[in-house]
Amino acid sequence: MSANKSFRQSMTWLHRWAGLLLGWLLFAIFLTGTLTVFDKEINWWMQPELTSQGVDQHKAVRFAQEWLAREHADAPVWSIDLPTERSPVLKISTGEGRHAERQVLDPESGGLLEPRESVGGNFFFRFHYSLQLPRTFGVWVVGVAAMAMMVALVTSLIIHRHLFRDFFAFRPTGGRRSWLDGHNASGVLLLPFHLMITYTGLVIFFMIYMPAAVDALYGGDRMAMFRDASPSAQAAAGGPGGGRSAEGGMERGGRPAEGSMERGGRPAEGGMEGGRGPRGAGHEAPAAALLPLDSFIAPAEELFGKGMVASLRVRNPGKANARVEAGPLLGYRIALTKGESAVFDGVSGKRLQAPADKRATTLTQQVMIGLHFAQFGGYPMRWLYFLCSAVSCAMIATGLVLFANRQRLQVAEANAGQRFLRVVETLNVGSVAGLMLGSIALFWINRLLPAGLGERSGWEMRLFFAIWLLTFVHAWLRPQLAAWREQLWAVALLCAALPLLGLFSGAAFDWTRLSLELCALLLGVVLGWVAWRIGRAEARAGDSHSLTGAVQC
Repeated sequence: MSANKSFRQSMTWLHRWAGLLLGWLLFAIFLTGTLTVFDKEINWWMQPELTSQGVDQHKAVRFAQEWLAREHADAPVWSIDLPTERSPVLKISTGEGRHAERQVLDPESGGLLEPRESVGGNFFFRFHYSLQLPRTFGVWVVGVAAMAMMVALVTSLIIHRHLFRDFFAFRPTGGRRSWLDGHNASGVLLLPFHLMITYTGLVIFFMIYMPAAVDALYGGDRMAMFRDASPSAQAAAGGPGGGRSAEGGMERGGRPAEGSMERGGRPAEGGMEGGRGPRGAGHEAPAAALLPLDSFIAPAEELFGKGMVASLRVRNPGKANARVEAGPLLGYRIALTKGESAVFDGVSGKRLQAPADKRATTLTQQVMIGLHFAQFGGYPMRWLYFLCSAVSCAMIATGLVLFANRQRLQVAEANAGQRFLRVVETLNVGSVAGLMLGSIALFWINRLLPAGLGERSGWEMRLFFAIWLLTFVHAWLRPQLAAWREQLWAVALLCAALPLLGLFSGAAFDWTRLSLELCALLLGVVLGWVAWRIGRAEARAGDSHSLTGAVQC
C-alpha cells in the first residue's frame, strides 16, 4: 500500500508539473487548433472584397481557361484552384507549389479581383503546429508539448481512482470543488478525443521526431523511402514527382507535406517529365488544341465523388503532349493524402492514370493524419471537432487555475514562494485570457487596417503579438482577479461587437461570414457572464487573489 501510495504521489507530482510547465503552450496549441477547424471560413471573412452567389465549377473553369489562354498562352503550367463549398474562390497561377503567385478571379464573371492581403486562418494553422517559431524548432517545441499532454492524460487515469464516479457527481456551484469537478469531467468525457488528437498530431511529424529508421536504412535519403513506399512513385521510375513542400512540414490550408505522409509524386505521363517535353527529345511537341477544361471535371468526379474535385493542373497547354491533372478535395475520404491526382490526355481526354492504391502502412498513417485534420464528414464533423477542442481548452485552463490555487494555499502556509506564484498567475492570465484577446483582436485589426497597406499581413501579425505581449504586462501590474476580469471583459466585448464590425466595414452579406460573427457573439456572451461572475465574486471576497476562491461566491 505504501509503495502504491508513493507511486500515485509521484504520478500526481508529474501530472501537475508537466501540466503547468507546458500547459501554457498546450492552451495556445489547442486554442489555435480550435480556430483552425474553420480556417477557410476565417480566410473568407478576412477578405470582404470576395463575394459568392454559389459554386459553379464548370463556369469558373471556363473563365479560368479563357483568362490563362489570353494572358499566359506560352506558360508551361497552368494551375487552377476551383471554388468549393468552404472556399468559393477561383485562384489561378502559372507556377507550381505553395510559392507560386496566385491571382483571384471572380467565379461568376471571370474578372480579376484584388482582395486585401491578410494572414487569415492560415495564421492560426501555422501557429498551431509551429507557434510561429522557425519551422523545425517550432515543430519540436510543439512535439514536446504534445508528449507532455500524453503524460498528463496517462497520469490522470492513475492519480484519479474515482475519476468516472466523480464525473457523475459534478457540482457546478460547489466553489473550489467545482473547478476540480469541471477539470475532471472534461478530461473523462473527452479522453478518447484527447488521446486521438494528441497522438495523431505526433504521427504527422514522425519523420522529424523519429528519423533513426530512415537514417539507418536509406542513409537519410527520405525521397528513397517515399519512392519505396509509394506505388505511384515507383511507376514513375524513381522520379521525385511532385514533392514541393518543406521537409517534415505542412502546406498552407492544412495539406500535410513531406515527412508527414507519402509524397504522392506525380509521374511523368507519356514519357514526359514535368513540362519539359519527351525525355531525351531535343524538340518541342507540336501544337494541338486543348480540350475545354470543364470536360475533365465529370470523369474526375467518377473517381473522387460528386463535388470532390478541387484543382486542375495543365502541363504543356496548347501542345500535343498536354496533360491535365485533376486533384481531389481534401476530405473526400478519411485518409488524407497530398499530391494524389488523376491524369488525363489534354488533347484526347483519355484517362492515363488513376490514383494508385496505397500500401497498408502508408494508408494507416494517412488515416491517422486524416483523423487529426478532420477534413472528412462535412460541417457536422467539423462542428464536433470544434466543440471537442473548445472543451479541451477549458480543461487545460482549469488545470492551470487549479495549480495556481494550490500553490497559493501552500504559500499562505509556508509564507514563501510569492514571486513564483506571481509569475504563475501572470502567465495563466496572459496565456489564457490574453491569447483569446489577441486572437479576436486580429479580426478587428484585419478590418481596421487600410486595405491597401504595404506588407499588410506582416502588420497584422505584429499587432497580434504586440497586443498579446501587453496582456502579460497588464496581468503583472494588476491584481490577479482584476486582470482576469478586465481581460475577459475585453474579449467578450470584442467578440459581441464583431457582427457590428462586419456590418459597418462594407463586407458583402453571406451565410459563412454571418455564421462566424454569430459564433463570436455567442462566445462573447459566455465570456461576459464569466467576467461578470468574477467581478461579483471579487467584490464579495474583497479580492482574495484566488480565482477559484472568489468564484465560489
